[in-house]
Amino acid sequence: MYFVLSKTVGLLVNPLVLLFALLIAGLLVKRARIRGMLLGAFFFLAFVFSNPLLTNEMLLLWETPALRYNQLEGSYDVAVVLSGVTAPNRGPYDRIHLHKGADRIMHAVQLYKLGKVEKLLLSGGAGSLQGDSISEATRMQRVMLLAGVPSEALLIEGQSRNTYENARYSRDALQQLYPQGSQRVLLVTSAFHMRRAAACFQKQGLQVTPFSTDFYSMERAYGLEHLLVPDPEAVQAWSRLLKEWGGFISYKVAGYI
Repeated sequence: MYFVLSKTVGLLVNPLVLLFALLIAGLLVKRARIRGMLLGAFFFLAFVFSNPLLTNEMLLLWETPALRYNQLEGSYDVAVVLSGVTAPNRGPYDRIHLHKGADRIMHAVQLYKLGKVEKLLLSGGAGSLQGDSISEATRMQRVMLLAGVPSEALLIEGQSRNTYENARYSRDALQQLYPQGSQRVLLVTSAFHMRRAAACFQKQGLQVTPFSTDFYSMERAYGLEHLLVPDPEAVQAWSRLLKEWGGFISYKVAGYI
C-alpha cells in the first residue's frame, strides 16, 4: 500500500497542479479579499517556480555536494548504486532506455575503473506500477557489462521498490557478503535524493559515504535572463524538489529515517 501511495503522491505534489488549483479557486471564489489572496499566491508561486535563479539557489541548498574522485581515500569495498534511472515503460524492449539520472550508472562505472571500489551493489526492483517485470538492478547490470565492468564485480539486489527498501535489502545483502561487518561503503545516487537515501541507510545501521551524481543545480549565474526570463526546466526542477521533500517528510513520519 505504501508503495502505491508513494507513486501517486508525486501527481499531487506538483507545481503545475498547485498553480492550477490556486488559479481556479481564485477565479471561482466570491469574496474579493480571499480571491485577491489566492490570485496573489498564484502569481507569486508562478514567478518562483519558473525563475531559474531562485530555483538554482534552492537546488544548491538541498543537493548534497559532489566529491571529487581524488577525495576518496583508499579503496572502498562496495558502492551501492540506487536505481530509478531506467525507463521500464519505453519500447522497443530489446535494449535499455536511460534518462538523465544515468549519471548514477556511469559515475559508478568510473569509480570501479579508477580502482575506488572493488564491487558494485546494484539496488532496485521493478519500481514501476506498469511496464515489464525486469528489475532495474538487472537493467543497470546490462549497461555496466557493456561498459566493461566484469560480471564478478556486479552484485544484484532486485527486490526493493523504494528508497527505504533499497536500504533494507542492501543491508541484508552486505551482511551476507561481509559477515564481519567492517566494510567501507559508498552510496551512489542523485544529489537531490541523497539526503533521504543516506538517512535511510544510516537508520538501517550502515555507515555510508555519500557520492552524489546527477546534479540539477548549476554554477551560479546572475544575468538578467536568469532573473527575469521564465524557464520550463525550473518548473520541472521544482516538481522533483517538491516530490522529494514530500518523500522525506513521509519517511520521517513512518520512521524510515
